[in-house]
Amino acid sequence: MGHPAGVADGRPLMADIVSASGLFEGGEDIAVARELARAFLADVQAVHGLPVSERAMGVVELVVSELVTNARKYAPGPCLLTLEVVAGAVEVTVWDSNPALPAVLAPDPTRIGQHGLEIVMAVGRSFAVHREPVGKRITTAIALADEPGDAAAGHPL
Repeated sequence: MGHPAGVADGRPLMADIVSASGLFEGGEDIAVARELARAFLADVQAVHGLPVSERAMGVVELVVSELVTNARKYAPGPCLLTLEVVAGAVEVTVWDSNPALPAVLAPDPTRIGQHGLEIVMAVGRSFAVHREPVGKRITTAIALADEPGDAAAGHPL
């Protein structure tokens, strides 16, 4: 999961990268994608010693579910999920083969369905969509820890 950092002149050449990824091709894969996210964050906490709040666990799982569901629903072929720890957050990136950028609809409490991107944008620190040579990539970042004093996942206060 991690890569050792190199050092030159006392400065790191490459920071330690904590990441995981999975390729998904079927509808049942959405549950598998959520499980990958849960296992990744459990390792981030247990193996790498980084705090992960209960909120972060739930939000990352929700974001993964929404983005992988959209990729499987609107793009032909597989999608790739990448989770990477960057600056106290987990970046959730989903690539799919459809080059069409998603339509982000205005909030509408009377609309049934199609709230996925609205939710992802509301809970993330950032949201970006990039066209790729094949398809597109959607990335959002979710803070790993909440305010000081909040419990880490699986640990009481």
